[in-house]
This record gives sequence, C-alpha cells and structure tokens, in this order.
Amino acid sequence: MAYASQRVLSIQSHVVSGYVGNKSATFPMQVLGYEVDCINSVQLSNHTGYGIFKGQVLNADDLRTIIDGLVENKIDKYSHILTGYVGSKSFLEEVVKVIKEMKAKYPETIVVCDPVLGDYGVGYYVPQELMPIYRDQILPIVDIITPNQFEAEEMTGMTVKTEEDAIKCMEVLHSKGCKSIVISSTELAEKDDTLLLIGSQIIGDKKKYIRLEMHKFDAHYTGTGDLFTALLLVWSHKHPDNLALACEKTISTMQNILKKTLDEARKLAGPGNKPTVGQIELRLVQCKNEIENPGDNIKATVTES
Repeated sequence: MAYASQRVLSIQSHVVSGYVGNKSATFPMQVLGYEVDCINSVQLSNHTGYGIFKGQVLNADDLRTIIDGLVENKIDKYSHILTGYVGSKSFLEEVVKVIKEMKAKYPETIVVCDPVLGDYGVGYYVPQELMPIYRDQILPIVDIITPNQFEAEEMTGMTVKTEEDAIKCMEVLHSKGCKSIVISSTELAEKDDTLLLIGSQIIGDKKKYIRLEMHKFDAHYTGTGDLFTALLLVWSHKHPDNLALACEKTISTMQNILKKTLDEARKLAGPGNKPTVGQIELRLVQCKNEIENPGDNIKATVTES
C-alpha cells in the first residue's frame, strides 16, 4: 500500500507474548480503521516485568535500512508517525532524522511521541542521555507529546506538586515547539483512588487547558502508556481541534479495558490472591467492542487563555 489517509508508522518496542509497545498500540488503531506499519525498536519474549526476558535490539543502522527500503519502494508516505520506547541514544538520534526527513517530504504528516524515560518509584528505565534528545530535538518537531508526570518534570527541570505547576510545566514544553501536550497521568487529584490528566492545546492564538479525572485501579498494569498514546493519536486525528473530546474518548476506552482486565485477572488468581504479571496482561482482543465504542461517561473540563 503506497498511502492511506489513516496510515501509521509506529516505532517502539515489541513483545512476542503480552501487550506492551507495538503489541499494545497496533490492535486498537487497526480496530479504529488505521493501517499500522511497525518498526520494533526491540523484540523481546515478554515485557521486563516478568524478571526473565530475552530477545534482540534493533540498532540505528537497522532502522536506516528499513526506512531506505520504504523510501526506495515509494511506500514511505504516512498520515502519522508514532514513537514510543527507544533504548539507545544512537537509535533515538536516527528516529529524529527519520521524522525530519518524512516531515520535509510530506509536511502533512502528524508526529505523536510518547517520550518513554521512566516513572516514579523506578526512576529512569532508559539511559538518561536520551532525555536531552527528547527535550531539545524531539519536542520541536512533534505535534503531540504524552509524557507522564515524571517525564514532564525531567524534560523541564521542574517539580510538579500542584495543577498550577503542571500548567507552568506545559508552558515550558510548548515553548520548545509542540502544540499539543497531554500529561497522561498525575498524582495531583485530591482523592487517593483518582488520577488526573492535564493537557494543553494551542490553536491559532488561543490556548486550551484540559483537566480530566479518572478512577485509579488497585493494580499494576504494563503497556497502558503505549495504549493511551495510540488511542489519543486516533481520536485527536478524528477531532483535531478538540483535544478534550479526544482525551475523553481515550480515557473512557482505557477505563473499560483496565476494568475488564482486572476483573478477568482476579478470576484467574482466585479469591484473596493478587494477580500475577501474566494474569494481568491487557485484555485488548476481548475489549474490541469497548475500543470501537468508547462511551461518553468521562468528561473533561476546559479553560481558555
């Protein structure tokens, strides 16, 4: 296929068993009508939460070889580029080159980036030298970026303790060139069982701030960030001037998937037992209907400046 108006080049990790990276992102986008071409930055037997994992890592030269094949066959035109987990400085630098080349050739291409760096409790799970590349080279060339709270703090050098801090943090990220920013999950909500999404979108000379509360499930999931960014790519494409609506549909879908996943995992674990890593893998295939029909039970509040 040479080109489709809904065709995504997704560059991130892959696992044979389970759902993280491209395995978490591809099926939902396909269900929603998008062609997805995957480049796997790593290919592992399973995600690293299992303790034992084996596989291969794609290097920068391998990425260039694949891109050259697409270009030479004239099948390199995409509506979107999606980036996720990258494990090395040289590979991320090559991703920057790929994005610049494709944007120069096809300016209408939308670039969506999940700047995978780390999280609270574990710190960095990629080399720290990747952070300045995301901050100084990725941010100016992407259209949408979806850091978690830890990643937003690292890229701005700020500490986010309040919603006002988060807004200031997004201002710094905007100043680097990115028009749409969604801090996918923060611990800033007043209730312990609630997470807070905060977003900001620049349209012309106006700026819209988004605030959205969601239920925090008592479970540790893997692959949720990859799923979030993939869903946001789709819904922000379908609603380009309404980031709030895109976030509402994304989070509604996420909540439905996480609930079904936890319900099924608890059944497998049995009464009183905590689900294992394998039992709590995301139930994406079983949630096809939920992906296609997000519902309207999640509402964001929007303010303009």
